[in-house]
Amino acid sequence: MIEPTRTLIALENLDRTTLGRLLDAAEEFLGSDASTAFRDRLAGQAAALLFHEPSTRTRFSFELAAKRLGADVLTFDTDTSSTTKGETLADTLANLAAMGVQHFVLRHGENGIMAELATTLPAHTTLVNAGEGTHSHPTQGLLDALTIRLHRPEIERLTVAIVGDIAHSRVARSTIAALQTLGVGSLRLVGPAAFLPAPGELAGAATDNLAAGLDGADVVIALRIQRERMAVGNCPDAEEYHRRYGLNIETLTAHAKPDVLLLHPGPVNWGVELDRELARWPQSLMHEQVRHGVAVRMAVLETMAHSLAVHG
Repeated sequence: MIEPTRTLIALENLDRTTLGRLLDAAEEFLGSDASTAFRDRLAGQAAALLFHEPSTRTRFSFELAAKRLGADVLTFDTDTSSTTKGETLADTLANLAAMGVQHFVLRHGENGIMAELATTLPAHTTLVNAGEGTHSHPTQGLLDALTIRLHRPEIERLTVAIVGDIAHSRVARSTIAALQTLGVGSLRLVGPAAFLPAPGELAGAATDNLAAGLDGADVVIALRIQRERMAVGNCPDAEEYHRRYGLNIETLTAHAKPDVLLLHPGPVNWGVELDRELARWPQSLMHEQVRHGVAVRMAVLETMAHSLAVHG
């Protein structure tokens, strides 16, 4: 069993053994009976999903995960909650805990909010980061790592290229952390200068040259252009970005390895990051990523439940 913990805030806090065991646990939830076979794992427990930002994949996969484990699920509506009356998020968690909620899954746009809430987390409850500002999105990093590992278990020998708006991407940060912990062979960060992290900020070799970044890559992870997270600055428009960094089958096969795998966390801006032809390309694993997200979030929630059983 994974070492118990009451929070999952960032993957940088997990060692290789713990991360590997989380991925192993997720694999167990990928079976055909996963929708019905584990209803006793969180039976009698309650999970609250508090999403202060829009979400489809993450929100519904957490809901499915909790329900498949047998939990009662509460979905938080910011617009009709007491936060509109000035109630703090810490008070909201305390009040829900008083009702018997044990597990909190939070998405929020403010950097640092998860660590702040962890210091006041009500007793006998857990907190899972479902996306925080530009800092981290740990379950996305886990599902990316799981998807890669299932197809290319020799992660230490892989070259992975991440293409896109890395500087503003919480997904990139968490996926980089997961791959680095698992010992990825080579990591490249590819995009326009305005989209690349500051030198030394993240692991990996940064380049604004797409062909060089893709050269010999085993895995390519394309990122969404995130207008909602970008500061005003020297950012390329969609047309320029697509011309210089948009991916298609021809570009991938010309520079990356012939059997290269393509990932994207979604939602995709078709015609910007990716050409539409990649939606059904056999080497595109985007729908697999979505499916794996449910299993990863089941593994995380079960680990949270175990932490309460061990530590109370």
